[in-house]
Amino acid sequence: MAGFIPSDQAAQGSPERLRVAVGCGIGATIETYDFIGFGTAAALYFGDVFFPDSDPMSATLLSFATLGIGFAARPLGGIIAGHLGDRIGRKPVLVGSLLIMGIATVLIGCLPTYQMVGTWAPILLVAVRVIQGLAFGAEWGGAILMTFEHAPWRRRGLYTGITQAGFPVGLLLANLAFLFSTHTLSDTWAWRVPFLLSAVLIVVGILIRLKIDESPEFQQIQQSGEVAKNPLLEVLREDWRNVLRAFCLRCAETAGYAVSVTFVLSYLDDGDAPDVSGNVSLTALVAASALGIAATVLWGRLSDRVGRRPVYLLGCVVTLLWGVPMFLLVNTETAALVLVSFAVSYAVCQNSLAGVQGAWFSELFATKTRTAGTSLAYQLSAVVSGFTPMIATALYSATGWAGPAALFSVYGLLGLVATLTTQETWDAAAREEADRAALPPSPRTAPTVSEAVR
Repeated sequence: MAGFIPSDQAAQGSPERLRVAVGCGIGATIETYDFIGFGTAAALYFGDVFFPDSDPMSATLLSFATLGIGFAARPLGGIIAGHLGDRIGRKPVLVGSLLIMGIATVLIGCLPTYQMVGTWAPILLVAVRVIQGLAFGAEWGGAILMTFEHAPWRRRGLYTGITQAGFPVGLLLANLAFLFSTHTLSDTWAWRVPFLLSAVLIVVGILIRLKIDESPEFQQIQQSGEVAKNPLLEVLREDWRNVLRAFCLRCAETAGYAVSVTFVLSYLDDGDAPDVSGNVSLTALVAASALGIAATVLWGRLSDRVGRRPVYLLGCVVTLLWGVPMFLLVNTETAALVLVSFAVSYAVCQNSLAGVQGAWFSELFATKTRTAGTSLAYQLSAVVSGFTPMIATALYSATGWAGPAALFSVYGLLGLVATLTTQETWDAAAREEADRAALPPSPRTAPTVSEAVR
């Protein structure tokens, strides 16, 4: 049957399972450092550096527009990587995406400002941002599926959670870099140095990924001659419903993050909460990121024990209810309450969803179209999240903080509806059968059989 996994790997995973999870997680850390660092810079610096002739609100909107353009490019990167990952293998995509991302990020640190070259500055920023988006769009599917397909059957939530934890690590490092540069460097270099430092991380990441073996599941379908000729068309023809479900599930997490972190950073920095300095908000985000590293892994592990859907339901319900309390906390202008706001928004609302996505999304698709299906759904949602800070800023301009708060809750509602309409892929019967026999569940519930979740 399509997607069959040998029993020894099903029970124990490949011998490289932990090294692959950590290696993919390190790569995810580096790419998140690069990509999310742009969001922090857009919130704190780019309005003044690249759009100084605009009024403050317009500069913020334009800055977030460049952030959104990178997100808009991610689906194309996901489509290309999905096709290549299902045609030639997961590993080449991993190495290539990291290399391209690194080059683009270093180039951002070298860009001239508006004062140097005028309108060429934002044009160059947009061009490099598009390259970043393509590379980041190629990253997630390859990293997650390499981990998923090397992992023990009964602990795939945990292992993919380890890789997903690379994202809060990258967020932590990016904001530590900006926190350091803000305090020690002039405004000219404060936004450049974090991007330039990524060159060191890229070398480390490339060396690690070159030592990782190809996915055993991909090798199996390659040897059996079952490689899909056109993975994208095949997954859209056979699994378009799961692509749509995963898209909505992902929107709740990534677009929610865009409101609760990216927009809120700008909101606090614009003087609406004058006693909350950039130092306080970045420190709060650093603390939340550190908490999120463990939280992501633990949420993934919990999904191995209780199923994917219950954990996702919890995260979506909290997101739905958290919009107003989140802004009430940051509006107090109290550092401790700002920290609580970031901690709940990130470690609970975002991490509970991200920690489950690696296993759940992978289980929705057959092995031969898995990269195409997961990458397409995951990266299409990035278009929504990429422009969310700009939408939130426009809502704030028109309605005050109530607009962004409602937007955040709407994303939670979208995720809740999607969770209720997506079939559980790791239910009690499947877990019990796997625990008893230490073998893959039957074809009725096997996550690698696409028909099992339709």
